[in-house]
Amino acid sequence: MYVAGFVIPVPEEKMEAYRRWAERGAALFREYGCLEIVESWEDNVPDGTATDFRRAVAAKAGEKIVFAWQVWPDKETLEAAEAHMQNDKRFELPGDIPFDPKRLVLGCFKPIHTMGRG
Repeated sequence: MYVAGFVIPVPEEKMEAYRRWAERGAALFREYGCLEIVESWEDNVPDGTATDFRRAVAAKAGEKIVFAWQVWPDKETLEAAEAHMQNDKRFELPGDIPFDPKRLVLGCFKPIHTMGRG
C-alpha cells in the first residue's frame, strides 16, 4: 500500500464544482490503478498556535480546506501512473479548475501501521 495525501484550499462557493471535478478525476485514477480515493470537505479545522492546515496552504478568507488521499497498491504503480498521466490529455488542467493548484500541498507516504479495512 502507498498513500498520496493532499491539502487543498477551495473557495466555499465552489464546493459542488470541486466535488464534480474530484469525481471525474477519480474515474481516471482508477484506470491507472488507484484503489481508493477519499475527498473530505472541512468540517472542524481549528486554527493552530504555530501552524495549521490553513497556513500550510495560505488559505484566504472564504476558502475551505479539502483533505484528500489516494491509496495505491504500491509506489511503483503510482510512479508508473504519473508517467502515463503526463501524456494523457484527459489530465490537462482545465481553465475552470475550482482551486489554485499552486497552493495545493502533496505528500506521498509508505504506511507504517494501519487499522481497519483489511
